[in-house]
Amino acid sequence: MTSPAPEAYPSGIPDQRLDRARDPGPVEPFDPFERLALLDVFGEPFVRDPYPWLELLRTASPVHHDPGTGLWLVSRHEDVRRVLLEPEEFLPDNAQHAVTPLPVPVLRILARGGFALPPALANNGTESHPGLRRLVTRFFHARRVEAAVPVIERIAGELLAEVRSGSPLDGAGSRDLFASYAQILPCRVLMELLGIQDVEPATLIRWSDASLELFYGRPPLERQLELAELVAEFHRWLTATVRSGAVPEDSFIGALRRHRLPGGEPLDVRTAVAACFFVFIAGQSTTGQLIATVLHRVSAEPDLWNRVATEAGLAEAWVEEVLRREPPVTTWRRVTARATSLGGVRLPAGAPLLLLLMGSGSDPDVFPEPAAMCPYRPNIRHHLAFGAGRHRCPGASLARTEATVALRAAARALPEVRPAAGAAEPPLLGLLSFRAPLAVPVRLPEA
Repeated sequence: MTSPAPEAYPSGIPDQRLDRARDPGPVEPFDPFERLALLDVFGEPFVRDPYPWLELLRTASPVHHDPGTGLWLVSRHEDVRRVLLEPEEFLPDNAQHAVTPLPVPVLRILARGGFALPPALANNGTESHPGLRRLVTRFFHARRVEAAVPVIERIAGELLAEVRSGSPLDGAGSRDLFASYAQILPCRVLMELLGIQDVEPATLIRWSDASLELFYGRPPLERQLELAELVAEFHRWLTATVRSGAVPEDSFIGALRRHRLPGGEPLDVRTAVAACFFVFIAGQSTTGQLIATVLHRVSAEPDLWNRVATEAGLAEAWVEEVLRREPPVTTWRRVTARATSLGGVRLPAGAPLLLLLMGSGSDPDVFPEPAAMCPYRPNIRHHLAFGAGRHRCPGASLARTEATVALRAAARALPEVRPAAGAAEPPLLGLLSFRAPLAVPVRLPEA
């Protein structure tokens, strides 16, 4: 294969890479830049098996312009970490922007629902962020999470009893641990921890999933219109909940109502709703995705499934290794505050970046033999699944704990679990920043 003309490359690729492209030396099986021209971050090949693409990006173009999305893809651990730790240089302003432009009919639906996402948490680079972050971390710090373990165990036990007693999906005793367990457990836990009682878990899950698909997917217009109706409904409920006095004063929403901004003025309703929007989605949808991935991987190995039920520390170690290799939040976005250099590439002011968190967890410069699942890696906490620095996920402790409890509880309650006979690889959630199995089919012997 011949190399593309140098002018076909994004202007940010360093000269030495252009030189290598002009004079590639010995013939290779493929030209990396021609291969990267085929990359579609929403396409089935990337969603199903992103690791060859991530390796190609790290080795050939670690800061790579993707014409399909207009984003600069950042794949090396050191570069991703640098961006996360320099929020003044790399702003979070675009973190929650819709990836696919929303057409006017969709925007009208959102406007009728009063939808807005002013800077609150993930997208907030202003002086109000530290105070709001402290408020969130008070509800999700390690001691509070430890005290919530009995709540998580109780809800897990209730759901697993329903799994065991429920009707199988087929005559072979197959059941889906995603819809019946992984997806609903974190939603019910979050509702209990935050004092939410006036909505059904299934409704909150439907709203959250619609929000992720609308803002991080590539849906066609007809689907965008359906999703916008659900997102507007979600926003109206959040607004009414924040404004009402129905929730306890010591709850998360009660704390938001009492919160004061740096100038002493009370937090406005729109920003409080934006904070709730982020917390409600991150606190249950992404945690459910993590639990689904953990269950999918561990249930495929019967010896491991039986061991995590009793072996101290093994469930925690497997959750951490899944976070490194297959995090539910696969990417996150930033935008350059000014012209700067990253990974040897010159970027203009306003350049939108896509930080490949999943790729950074498979960087062999940090994690030897990254494709191997190795619990108890000595440097396992160096992964960036929860981000780093000022915007590191405040719910990291809760997510880890819920996934660990969910895995151990399932292995104890369902010791005879095996992968469903003849089951193909499950469908995957393939949004820009979120990836997880949408089914965890397992087989239970009939009583």
